[in-house]
Amino acid sequence: MTRILIAGATGLVGGHVLQRALADDRVTAVVAPTRRPLSSHPKLSNPVSDLSTLPDDEAWWAVDGVVCTLGTTRAKAGSAEAFRAVDYDLQLAVARHARAHGARRFALTSSMGADPRSPFPYLRTKGELEAAVGDLSFPSLTIVRPGPILGERAETRIAERALGAALRVFGPVLPTRLRGNRAERIAQALLEAAVAGPDGFRLVGAAEIG
Repeated sequence: MTRILIAGATGLVGGHVLQRALADDRVTAVVAPTRRPLSSHPKLSNPVSDLSTLPDDEAWWAVDGVVCTLGTTRAKAGSAEAFRAVDYDLQLAVARHARAHGARRFALTSSMGADPRSPFPYLRTKGELEAAVGDLSFPSLTIVRPGPILGERAETRIAERALGAALRVFGPVLPTRLRGNRAERIAQALLEAAVAGPDGFRLVGAAEIG
């Protein structure tokens, strides 16, 4: 009997998490706050709001586990500040609100190479977020660090499309951790952590995702 919250349910990985959660008999209810309405489902609660101003006192925050797949790019966000607002501020707010309402398990999508001391803003932000979420004392915290994410997005990301094409050609000769991870495999790892993740901290790398 598990209630989970999915932050980022309209994204590539989050969409796969949502589909799997709705089909999983262990999950009794799914909360997925989004900017635009999702298709209805008996298990689904879909608060529609501007995610930049998430309310902190709604009853739907009371869940057992959380999957956070929010994220953007510097180019899509339009500025370094807008990027950080999504990839750090918003995701940390989700974690804080859920923990304050009793969530025990948190599964976070990060990135291979995440490091708060990285000279690269993207990886530095991911590392800072990992550390900040770790300070919230979730009984069960799983951080998933995939390699390049493979799958078809609703929006076009030229760099990712080119990388995906290159990986299809050269992937077989690359080390496992550099070959990229299918979005559905990442989603499965995240959902399993939110539903049945063991107590303590766990880091799931690209090779383990498969």
